[in-house]
This record gives sequence, C-alpha cells and structure tokens, in this order.
Amino acid sequence: MNIPQSDLPRVIVVGGGFGGVTLSRKLTKQNFQVVLIDRHNYHNFQPLMYQVATSGLEPDSIAFPLRGLVEDRKNFLFRLGEVNSIDPDKKIVCSSIGDVSYDYLVIATGTKTNFFGNKDLEEASLQMKSVPQALNIRSYMLQNLEKATLTNDVEEQKKLMRIVLSGAGPTGVELAGAFAEFKKGVLKNDYPDLNPELMEIHLLDGSDRVLASMSKKASQKAEKYLRKLGVQIHLNVLVKNYENETVLTNTDLQIVAYTFIWSAGVIGNPIKGLREESVDERSQRFLVDKMNRVEGYEGIFAIGDIALMKTEEFPKGHPQVAQPAIQQGKLLVKNFKRLINNQPLKEFSYLDKGSMATIGRNKAVADVKNFTLGGFLAWITWLGVHLYFLVGVRNRLVVFLNWIYNYFNFDRAARVIIRPYQKKKINSKLK
Repeated sequence: MNIPQSDLPRVIVVGGGFGGVTLSRKLTKQNFQVVLIDRHNYHNFQPLMYQVATSGLEPDSIAFPLRGLVEDRKNFLFRLGEVNSIDPDKKIVCSSIGDVSYDYLVIATGTKTNFFGNKDLEEASLQMKSVPQALNIRSYMLQNLEKATLTNDVEEQKKLMRIVLSGAGPTGVELAGAFAEFKKGVLKNDYPDLNPELMEIHLLDGSDRVLASMSKKASQKAEKYLRKLGVQIHLNVLVKNYENETVLTNTDLQIVAYTFIWSAGVIGNPIKGLREESVDERSQRFLVDKMNRVEGYEGIFAIGDIALMKTEEFPKGHPQVAQPAIQQGKLLVKNFKRLINNQPLKEFSYLDKGSMATIGRNKAVADVKNFTLGGFLAWITWLGVHLYFLVGVRNRLVVFLNWIYNYFNFDRAARVIIRPYQKKKINSKLK
C-alpha cells in the first residue's frame, strides 16, 4: 500500500462510521499521521438510511466523502479497501490493497446484520445495513407497485403491495412508520388506479413489545402511533424462514408477501488475526478495557459498536448507537496525546443522552434520563438531533429542505427506480 513516510506516529483507523470519523477528524489536528481505511469512500449516516429506503431522501444526502473529512490533509490519508487481517506481532494490517505498518491501530468496523445462523433467511430477505441495500428496498418496493398496476388480480396485487418486516427495534419501527406514511401520502397520488387499502405493513417481533431497548412507556406510545397509521403488529412471533414468498413463523401465522425485510438485530464485524479470547463469542465484539484497548494488546484499540466494554452500569456493553462511538472517539484522541507524553490514560465514562425513534409525521418517542417524550415534541427533538449530527453543511441543508418539502406537500421526492433490483432465486423447500 502506498503510504508516504512520516516522522509522526502512524495511527491506522479501520472503519469510517461515527467512531472512525470522529477520531480521524480530531486526531489529524494533533501530531499523528492518520490513515483511514474503509471499503466505501463515504461516511454513511445510518440513522436516516430508512428514509432512503422509503423514497424520502436521495443517498447522497446522507453520505459524506471520507476524503473531505478534514481541510488540512497533510497528516490525513484515506485508502479505499477492505482490511482482511491483523498481524499484531509485526504491527501490520493486511488488506485488499496491500499491507501497511502501524504504531497504533483503531478498529471501528461496526456491526453487520445478524441472521442467527439462518443462511436461508440471509439469502432470501432484504437488508438495510448499507446505502446500496437501502436503494434495493426502495427500488424493489417501487417495482412491485408498478407491477401491481399491470394486473387486475386483487390477490396478486396484495402480494405485490404487502410489506413484512421482522424486528421491531428502531430500524423496524422507523421503516414501518415510513412505509405507512408512504401509503397515506404518496400511493393515492402516484398510483390512483391502485386501492391503497391493499398495501399492508406487517411488523413482527419475538418480544412482547416494540422498541424493547427503550422504556415501556416509549414502547406503548410507539405501538399506539404505529397502529394508528395502520401498521399490523405481531408480537411474540419469531420468523423461522421465508420460502415461496411466504414468511414462516413459530406460530400459525404465515404471511405471503413479495417484500420481506430483515431488521431483527446485528452482530459484531471483527477482523481476523487477534487471539480468540479477545472476542466475545456471543456478540462477536472485541473485549476492551475502560480505555478502549483490546484485551491483551497495548497498541490496539476498538471503539463504537465493535467494542464491548463491560462496566457495572453496562454489564452487556454500551448500546450500539452513535453516541458511544462518538464519545469513545473523542476520548481516544485525548488518550493518544497522553500516550505520546507518557501520561496515564483516562477511563471512558458514557454520558447517556437518551434514545429516540421516529414513527411518522409529528410522531416520535424519546427517552431522556427519567423522562419519556412522545408526539410532536419528541418528533421536533428527533429532527434537530439528526440534523446536528449529520456530517457536512451541504448534507444538513439538503436533508432539511427535503423534510420541509415532504412535510408541506405530503410527498416523497426520491421515488425513482434508478437501479432496478432483482431478487435472488431461492430453491423452494415447500411441498
């Protein structure tokens, strides 16, 4: 890999998510050479990806080029590639574009979709962990609506227009709400020859409530908002498989639908090369100490979703959302400065700023310390927080203008099929 030589200590950052971007931006201003490696050349603002999937935003409004992270690029380098393994003894990162040595290594690879070992579900379902996958959902939904206009068979129209989501966490809830808003605001105008009532949105989850990671009060409010929008919620229901366009569950419930989206959880995305004891077997996250050092290694750190830091307050690790990654990235910058000055490192202490989820127009829920907000106030708060944390002034402006347009026109400006999506052919297992 072509990396210019430098007298400064070299820090390789693997992953351009919230943690990697925060660290890279701030560390470049210090006396370090920062090399950021990612398989994409952009930072993806995942909290708004569901709006790309449901035609609310174009993908470039939530993506920011990683090469544009810093103005003074003298100490910052970006390389497009995928890290395959680490050689901690030689202090080398092995990637698809070559090997490079490091003085310090920061792993910020985030998570990937967790199918709990079910390869059939992985093959057959739609996912939403990347911008291309969000575009797949958008294209496939719109393609199916176009197909529905070509048939007079009501049962076929139902199958084409029905959407099933497995997983009622924030991703599933926000997608379900956005699809319901699409049905209410766009469908009748764009597709006047289709009966909007044929478009069903089903949300399935194995727990006894939606948004199980949030407070019960927030869950109850979210469920109320979703049902009011017409979303059909099925709780204590686990999806077992998806075959012959049929969602199979652990109950008698079977739903025939051409669109099935898996939003039921994530798992760590570790890099090979470190000892097995450094990775939590269940979550596949790197075990780190309170300074975010990977257990058993001095110069290797992990931050964000891939890092599992067990504390008394968070015995299962910190929540896998943006804030822990951002805060860990900020602290690690300070700790790198302390490292080169031979000072003791500071321990990480997570400041919980709350959690929130939006359900639709004027509807959201938010847990802030001991308070639960709902409705319009929570929705306005959600809008402000997400605009603030978007990377790039242009992105903030584009998203804000899109939201204003959508709000007053009950419209989705990005309802175009730019890249048609073709589902994989899965061998039938049903008799």
